[in-house]
Amino acid sequence: MKLPEAFLDRMETLLGEELELFLNSYEDPRFYGLRVNTLKISVEDFLKISPFKLTPIPWTRDGFYYDPEDKPTRHPHYFAGLYYIQEPSAMAPVNVLEPKETDNVLDMCACPGGKSVQIASYLHNKGLLVSNDISTSRIKALVKNLEMMGVTNVLILNTTEDVIGEKFEGFFDKLLIDAPCSGEGMFRKEPKMVAEWNEDYTKQFRTMQNSILENIQGTLKPEGELVYSTCTFSALENEDCLNDFLEGHQDYRQVAIDSNRFEFATERGYGRLWPHRLKGEGHFVAKLRRGAGETPPYKTLKNNEPPEYFKEFVLENLVKPLEGHYEELNGKLYLRPPYDLPLKGVRVVRYGWLLGEWNGKKFTPSQAFVMGLKASEVKRVVNFSQDQIEAVKYLKGETLHADGEDGLSMVTVEGYPLGWAKMSKGTLKNMYQSAWRLV
Repeated sequence: MKLPEAFLDRMETLLGEELELFLNSYEDPRFYGLRVNTLKISVEDFLKISPFKLTPIPWTRDGFYYDPEDKPTRHPHYFAGLYYIQEPSAMAPVNVLEPKETDNVLDMCACPGGKSVQIASYLHNKGLLVSNDISTSRIKALVKNLEMMGVTNVLILNTTEDVIGEKFEGFFDKLLIDAPCSGEGMFRKEPKMVAEWNEDYTKQFRTMQNSILENIQGTLKPEGELVYSTCTFSALENEDCLNDFLEGHQDYRQVAIDSNRFEFATERGYGRLWPHRLKGEGHFVAKLRRGAGETPPYKTLKNNEPPEYFKEFVLENLVKPLEGHYEELNGKLYLRPPYDLPLKGVRVVRYGWLLGEWNGKKFTPSQAFVMGLKASEVKRVVNFSQDQIEAVKYLKGETLHADGEDGLSMVTVEGYPLGWAKMSKGTLKNMYQSAWRLV
C-alpha cells in the first residue's frame, strides 16, 4: 500500500523506531470482530450455540475475532440480534466509558450504531440512551441496528450539536463522542481512504471536533464522564484537540485510562490502539470528567394506560400488559422513555420503543416491538432451530407450513425472536419486515 508522504513524515515523528513495524502491519490481513449482544443472550449461552470459531478480543468483555469465511451476517443468529459485527478496536471506547444501568447516555455521532448498541448492552434497557447523528442518509442504518438488537430505552435523533447542547443541559451521566475524523486508522480496512486523504483533512475535521466538544460539553451532569474517540492517528485531532479543550474548560479534567485493564493505555493516560501492537485497526480513546456542581431538574413521565386498541392486542397476544408511558404520534404508538424532555424543534426519528401503527381500524405491531420482546412474553411462538431451512426461508419472506394455534405468532430461532407471522390452519403467513429480509 502506497501511503502519502506527508502522512509518513508525521507517523515517523509519532512512532520513531516503530515506524517500520507500523508500515509492515499494512501487509497483514485485517481482523474481523463480532460483539455478543448481552441484551438478548449471555456470552456463555451464546458460545454454547454459536457455530463459529471465535477468539476473545482482550479489551472487551463480549467481543470475539471471527473468520470472515464463516459469513456471520448470513446466519439466523445475526437476524435475531444475538451479535453485532464490529471492528475490534472500535469496541474499546464504550468499554472505557463503562456506563451503569441507571445512566442517561448520549452517543453523539452514532451512525451506523455499533457503539450505541454496545452502550445499550451496559444499560440493559434501563436508564436512557440518546443516539444522535447529523447524517440523514445514514440514520436508517442506525434505526435498524438498534431495533434489531432489541434496544427499547432509546431516543434516536437526527440533529446538530448546537441543538443537543441547548435541549439537554446537565442531563447526561455519560457522553460518547466518537468524532468525525480524517480516518487514518482505517487505511488498512478501507484502502480507498488513502487516495482521498490529504493533510488539510486533519484541520477540517479538527474544526468539527472543536464545535462538537464546545456545544455538548454542557449537557454532561456534574461529575459525569465523557469519552472522546477517533479512528485517526493525528495528534491535532486527538491529544492536541483535548488539551486545548481542557485549557478552555477548567471544570473538566482528564481521567487516565487504566493500564491494568487496557493494554492500549499510554503513559499520558490516553488510549492509542496501534495496528502493529494489537489485532485491530487504529483508534484513539480518552476519558474526561466534569467537576462538581448542581444538576438541573428534569420532569419524569408517569406510567399511563395504553389506548383501547392496544389493550385488546395485549389481551389477545401477550402474556401480560407492558408498563410505562404510552404516547401516540403521527399514527405510531410508542412506549416512551421516562423523561419529559424539551424536544420541540428537534428532529426525532424514534421516540422510544415503537410498538406499532394504528390506522383507525387496525393495529399493526412493528418489527421493533417483536425484537424487544422475549418469547416468554408472547402467547403463540413458532420456533425453529438454527439448522432448520425454515428459519432461512422465513428471513427471505416466504410463506411456511408449521404446527401451531391460529393467530399472531412470534417466529424465533433457538427461542430468540426474528419477527411476526400469522398462523392460519397450518400456514404461516410471513410478516417479516421487507427491508430486513435475507437476500
